[in-house]
Amino acid sequence: MVQGAQVVGRVALLLRLVGRKPEGTSLAGLVRESGLTRPTVHRLLTSLAAEGLLEHDSDSGKWVLGPEIFLLGSVAAARFPMEDIARPSLRRLAAETGESAFFSIRRGNETVCVLREEGSFPVRSFVLHEGVRFPLGVASAGTAIMAFLPPEEQESLLNDWPGHAGDFAAGHPAGVVRDNLEQTRLAGYSVNPGLILEGSWGMGAAVFDQQGRPAWALSLTGIEPRFRPDRQEFLGKLLLEEAHRMTARLQGAS
Repeated sequence: MVQGAQVVGRVALLLRLVGRKPEGTSLAGLVRESGLTRPTVHRLLTSLAAEGLLEHDSDSGKWVLGPEIFLLGSVAAARFPMEDIARPSLRRLAAETGESAFFSIRRGNETVCVLREEGSFPVRSFVLHEGVRFPLGVASAGTAIMAFLPPEEQESLLNDWPGHAGDFAAGHPAGVVRDNLEQTRLAGYSVNPGLILEGSWGMGAAVFDQQGRPAWALSLTGIEPRFRPDRQEFLGKLLLEEAHRMTARLQGAS
């Protein structure tokens, strides 16, 4: 018989997997991504749906987050008023650059995109959206955060890079990631040169908590021609300014 803690872990895993895509995920996809058996996944999904935590879209056949998740999130948001702090920065970044701006949080060894502000430039990258999770060191937000973690934490992730990065390891070889982390520390901001999707670039800057640890990140994404070297310095400066503004507010500075 499966222990209670194991059931909780499996439920949490399925909720995270479903939450990665606004359009939902198929049963087959959840079986593949979770590594669990099909009967186990179906049983857990059905139980979660009965509690309103998930719903099954009969038209698409996919599983999506349910109304109870929205209610729980609304209550939890009062304890984490990051939108009030991050939204002004996102709006300024989107307005000044024309690119889409994002706010991501660190959650364990992942980053989770939680807020987005669309820019005015008509051609956009759709790699990033609310709910998307990436391993630390992958994508611009994860690179910006990982670069300023203590060296021993970075090495722990890098030493098991294939296990940590999973499917992203192929497009993010450990040597390339090390170089990106070093460049991020030197510049203060990260650059993702289309490693997730060719032609889709991103830049990010870390936001630090009261203990001086990188806990969040601001980022910009767009198509490659908008992130050429001659423009990166301009975008990086804006990202750092907004990241510093948020850090100062979070740390109680005036």
